[in-house]
Amino acid sequence: MRTILNIIWLIFAGFGLFLGYMLAGILLCIPIVTIPWAIASFRIARYAIWPFGREIVSKPTSGVGSFLGNVLWVILAGWWLAIGHIVSGLLLCVTIIGIPMGIADFKMVPVSLMPLGKEIVSRQGAFDRTL
Repeated sequence: MRTILNIIWLIFAGFGLFLGYMLAGILLCIPIVTIPWAIASFRIARYAIWPFGREIVSKPTSGVGSFLGNVLWVILAGWWLAIGHIVSGLLLCVTIIGIPMGIADFKMVPVSLMPLGKEIVSRQGAFDRTL
C-alpha cells in the first residue's frame, strides 16, 4: 500500500515539492555560510519525493543552535516551501483518493518551517526507538 501511495504522491505532488526543495538547496549553496541549510533542504527533498513509510522525528541532541538556525531558515526559504505544501495539500484534498496524500502534505509543513534538529527514519526504525 505504501508503494502505491508513494507512486500516486510522486505523480501529483512529490515531484513538484522535490524540485522546490532542490531549488532551495541549490540557491542556499551559493553563499558558503548557508550550506548547512542547503544540506537540510536536500535531506527533506528526499523525504518529500517518497514520504510514505517514513516519518520525521526530533533529534534528542538538538538544542539552541538548531532553533537559531531554524529561525534563519524560515526567513530564507521555509515560508515559501510551507506555502507550497499548504497549496498542494488543499489541491490533493479535492478528491477522495487525494485526502490521505493531502494529510501527509499538511504533516510536512512543520518540517518545512523548522528542518534543523529533525531526522527522517523508516516507520520500523521509529518504532524500534520507542522500545
